[in-house]
Amino acid sequence: SLDKATAIREKQLAEFNAEEKDVLESISALKAAVTVLSKHNSASAFFQMPRTHMLGVAATLQNELSKHSSLLEGVLTRSERRAAAAFVQSPQDYFDAAPTFKQSYAPQSGEIFGILRQMKETFESNLSASQKEEMANQKAYEDLKAAKEEESAAGQAQLEAKTGELADADEKNAQAKVDVEDTKASLSADEQFLMMLKEK
Repeated sequence: SLDKATAIREKQLAEFNAEEKDVLESISALKAAVTVLSKHNSASAFFQMPRTHMLGVAATLQNELSKHSSLLEGVLTRSERRAAAAFVQSPQDYFDAAPTFKQSYAPQSGEIFGILRQMKETFESNLSASQKEEMANQKAYEDLKAAKEEESAAGQAQLEAKTGELADADEKNAQAKVDVEDTKASLSADEQFLMMLKEK
């Protein structure tokens, strides 16, 4: 029924709005973290980054990793997750540690920068997919609603037609009863006339 579909649609919309708000906040937080890191992406500038900025980036990274772990599953590699965890654990010490052979080709700040950008892009593509799904759900609901309203209008038209047919049938029935009474009266008059003729 339309009421049930409306209730389901309202629930879907509420869930979408909550998810969209959450993802938009995450994207905004990641953009801010990427901006902070990009301003300090050179090695000399990075070591001059205020401790509060670095802690803010670490807090953003930790929050988004825990809040959206299912969304990020399969997006970040194991080594990226380890790097992120090490950075979150001790942001200042992470950059003081001697780089490994692999990390020497890309500064450690660049690795965190890359992880943050990858997370942001994942959230943006997920948001886009959710918005497309929401539009499809809204269209499906509108189509269903239009079909139900059309069905209801057709049912109402049929009801009105049947009511009209019933009224016509009742009128014909009443007329037929009058005709039967008239015919009986005419027959009775004819029989009396015939009896009078026979008596003469």
